[in-house]
Amino acid sequence: MPRFLRHCLFAIPCLLLALAGAARAGGEAYALDPVHTRILVAVDHAGFSKALGTVSGATGTLHFDPDDWSTARVAVEIPLARLDFGDADWNRATLARSLLDADAHPLARFTSTRVEPVDERRAIVHGTLSLRGVSREVALHVALNAAKRHPLPPFRRTVGFSATATLSRADFGITAWKSVIGDAVELRIEAEATRMRAGAEAEASDGDASPADAAIPTGPVPDPVDVPDPEPASESSPPPDPEPLP
Repeated sequence: MPRFLRHCLFAIPCLLLALAGAARAGGEAYALDPVHTRILVAVDHAGFSKALGTVSGATGTLHFDPDDWSTARVAVEIPLARLDFGDADWNRATLARSLLDADAHPLARFTSTRVEPVDERRAIVHGTLSLRGVSREVALHVALNAAKRHPLPPFRRTVGFSATATLSRADFGITAWKSVIGDAVELRIEAEATRMRAGAEAEASDGDASPADAAIPTGPVPDPVDVPDPEPASESSPPPDPEPLP
């Protein structure tokens, strides 16, 4: 048998295996909605309570087939400067060099490595979380809330999830203030993602558009609901706690 023919016969099954691997990583492409995606952080505060903070503005892409969770994959970037504990002093302390060091490491990144289906609406998403220059394996317990056409213009197909996880801050080199801040960090994630237009993912990968850009509605948007102005702060409010850290 000629050598080139033997090479072709050997290459055919390799090509078929590669195509099968690409198919397993299938599912429609969605862009994470940074407005309707939020991460809640809970960490022990000196044994008195759980300090609660939220992060908004996460961006990323999701490939998801509701009929086959095992093919799903997700990549997310989280802007740490958006972390808010409801107090300016707490926020500054949390983002400072001794803790998150957000000036040097402004983004946290999560990239899935495999998805373990539990049932039709739940799965465990295993992946790598990169935080403060350290990468560790993290498992998210994820529940699918809905996968349907959005009821508001431009009526694009949208998926929504809730997820939880617990991680150790020491695993990421965040060890300061052990007597005040607990080691276990509980995460609760509420996320929505909108199906991307054809070609939008390729544009995002080329740097011409971000996943967030792909999720911006292009049709008319209903008038916002009137919301009353918040009550003015009381002039007799107590001054902030003088302690340098939460």
